[in-house]
Amino acid sequence: MTIVEPPPGPLLRESCIPVLETARLVLRVPQIEDAAAIAEHANNRKIAEMTANLPYPYRPADGRAFIEQASASAGTHFAVFHKREQGPEFIGMCGLAVRAGETAPELGYWFGEPFWGRGLATEATRAVIDYAFTETDADRLLGAARVVNPASRRVLEKCGFQWCGAGLCRVKALGASVPVDRFQLDKSTWASLRAWGSTALPRMSMAHH
Repeated sequence: MTIVEPPPGPLLRESCIPVLETARLVLRVPQIEDAAAIAEHANNRKIAEMTANLPYPYRPADGRAFIEQASASAGTHFAVFHKREQGPEFIGMCGLAVRAGETAPELGYWFGEPFWGRGLATEATRAVIDYAFTETDADRLLGAARVVNPASRRVLEKCGFQWCGAGLCRVKALGASVPVDRFQLDKSTWASLRAWGSTALPRMSMAHH
């Protein structure tokens, strides 16, 4: 992961959240112009039923509402873009938020179905983990995956998360609570395991108020 200078123009709005860059990806604060692309990929029952908060159907208005809420929340939300010669392509979301009753931030992510199975979720997640442990006060991160979602579990495990118990999570798209496996990653474990890091830490640039 590397930290880059932001491009000219209002890409970042007023934000102190950096731009992260990895070998294949750029992660930045979601912008209102991303709403249509977010809705295009989030409007998928397979994705909604594996996340806590995505509605289904997911419409452009939901994307706009998410972006507005994200800018006002205490969480850290990154829109993830795949680098291409013809320009970056939105592929998903990855971020951190504190769940009610917890002090450690929880990692959350979803990626559009066309981008599954290519290691992109793991690459983005590692960048956000590196950011959390190098640029914030977090000393532990939480994660969760539905028991019927082995792909999400593999992402967490490839990033060093360790299983720490089972529980229930309410899924908005289902209107019900479902069993999940819960995971955690301590900063000390991350530091000793950082084997994904023959790659450098992500390049970041800060845009201040």
